[in-house]
Amino acid sequence: MKVFMIGGTGLLGCEAARIFIEHGHQVKSVALPPLPEGAPIPEEMEIEFCNIYEKTDDEIKAMMEGFDCFVFAAGVDERVEFPAPVYEAYYKFNIAPLKRILPLCKEAGLTKAVILGSYFSYLAKERPEMKLTEKHPYIRSRIDQENAAFSFADENFDVSVLELPYIFGTQPGRKPVWVILIEQIKRMDKLPCTLYPRGGTAMLTVRQVGEVIVGAAEKSKGAKAWPIAMYNMTWSEFLKIVYAARGMGENRKIIGIPPWMMRMGLGGVVKEYKEKGIDSGIDPMGLPEIMDLNLFIDRKYSEELGATEDDIKAAIYDSIKVSVASYEGKVKLLEMKGE
Repeated sequence: MKVFMIGGTGLLGCEAARIFIEHGHQVKSVALPPLPEGAPIPEEMEIEFCNIYEKTDDEIKAMMEGFDCFVFAAGVDERVEFPAPVYEAYYKFNIAPLKRILPLCKEAGLTKAVILGSYFSYLAKERPEMKLTEKHPYIRSRIDQENAAFSFADENFDVSVLELPYIFGTQPGRKPVWVILIEQIKRMDKLPCTLYPRGGTAMLTVRQVGEVIVGAAEKSKGAKAWPIAMYNMTWSEFLKIVYAARGMGENRKIIGIPPWMMRMGLGGVVKEYKEKGIDSGIDPMGLPEIMDLNLFIDRKYSEELGATEDDIKAAIYDSIKVSVASYEGKVKLLEMKGE
């Protein structure tokens, strides 16, 4: 199989490319320079440095000629800040590219597409009574992304959307998204305990994401959204690992707080966003209800796509150690980007 990828030099795309090549597939990626210094980019992957969205339709089709599968390993998540209205930014980076490129894939003869999405889509569909798409622009955009992608599926074109949860692991030279967590919890370092929501989250490692991307390309048929996870942890369990990774021991006391209490502490965040002109993809006042949930996912879906066991604790350690170094200004790293 010949795989054409957007974002093949990123954290997740790079790992998927490595596994595709291990499985005997050919991979070509378009990406924005520069490459992160020291990143293990597979030598066998063909890379074309360009902004693909500046190409004409005919130029894009020519780039994809002879390929079988398209992988969209780009876009942005809710942690990237944008001015209002934030939905427009999510549309630009996560939805508009698919509306343009998926029809070109079909015209060029590709038969498969794998899209990296979010487990917030899974939550919105599982808990419609929460009306998450009405309250949170980011969640609405991810549902819209899935619907847009599936609109191009037919008997000759399979479309898979991977609903990805929290991901741990690092790419040399690239800044982890977890720096924001360090900023949040560091404020409580001098307290005898950490106050945090009572819920929990699904998660997996970077390598496992690469495995499910390849598995979806090789196995998935029709139009299908895959809820992805290999591990489920409460926030308390997760934070104890985080504190250990920060060198503060494994016995940090974590006190779970109810949504109303968390909401009391978010007034400053709302004020700060307003002052900066930032529009939040996840409404801060609605976030406590989400974080109070055990947003867990059965690993059977990931295993069906070929995900194998990995050391999640070590992956969290790596992510946190690099995040702390970045927060403290000890390393200069490339930011995550929308490609």
